[in-house]
Amino acid sequence: MMLLTVLSVLVIVACASFWAFSYAMHAETHARFTGTASLVSEKLSKTIRGMEMNARNVFDEVGKHLETPESVMAALESKSSLNPDVNGYFAAFRPDYFKQKGRWFEPYIHRSDTKGYEMSQVGSARHDYTKSSWYIQAEKETEDFWSEPYYYYDGTSISGHYCTYVQPIVDKEGEIVCVCGADITLEWLSAELAKIDDAIMADEVLNQYRLQRDLDFYTVVIDDDGSCIVHPEGKNVPIKDKTVLKAMEQRKSGSFDMDVEGEHALIYYAPIADIDWSVAVVVPAQDAKQP
Repeated sequence: MMLLTVLSVLVIVACASFWAFSYAMHAETHARFTGTASLVSEKLSKTIRGMEMNARNVFDEVGKHLETPESVMAALESKSSLNPDVNGYFAAFRPDYFKQKGRWFEPYIHRSDTKGYEMSQVGSARHDYTKSSWYIQAEKETEDFWSEPYYYYDGTSISGHYCTYVQPIVDKEGEIVCVCGADITLEWLSAELAKIDDAIMADEVLNQYRLQRDLDFYTVVIDDDGSCIVHPEGKNVPIKDKTVLKAMEQRKSGSFDMDVEGEHALIYYAPIADIDWSVAVVVPAQDAKQP
């Protein structure tokens, strides 16, 4: 009888210990990756803000030199090396602004595979930028913004997946005379995100309370419609849950679980400041539940 009582107590203690450990493990996982999502968001936001600051310096230079087409192109060239991570800068002018250049005038200075930077005049009937969503939005909002991600193709080396930081330029009368933009490739943004992930994984101070578990994770960037616009190769994670999308739209942080390419995963998300994107940290659920 005594033996049975002792065994019963041991079983109860073991179950309670297992429950307590499981609870602690779950709480640690939640706290760690909620913090990770916020930290990735903060670091990526700083990267984006730095790019915007350099872009505004270029745009301001254009605004100071609106006299001739040549002065505009010289202004673009003078500041193009401020941020080597920007693929190119353009100034898309109001139709017929410079009569000698015809209806479309959009000088674009961009990185070249062989020449460093080169200048092109990309405005044309074929590339009527006045019909582009970013140009139309700039005329309506008159403030800076980020374009939706898009694919640009012209058969040259500058073809690719882009996102553009856009700012209208006004003259002394307050009229919009051109729309300036700074192009970044989504491949560059994906590489920056991977650097942030690697730095967080390697940070001993950040990981000192992780219960001796080395959990794998990766981070993606989600657009306001749930599209996964930046992700490691082969790890596209679109969000379709309407409740989660609503929370992201309201700039909230949170977590949920979903299947990612046939495997169950925990997702921790947080908004990126001043842009309609969120980061989502993806943690394989099987790994997170292991002791």
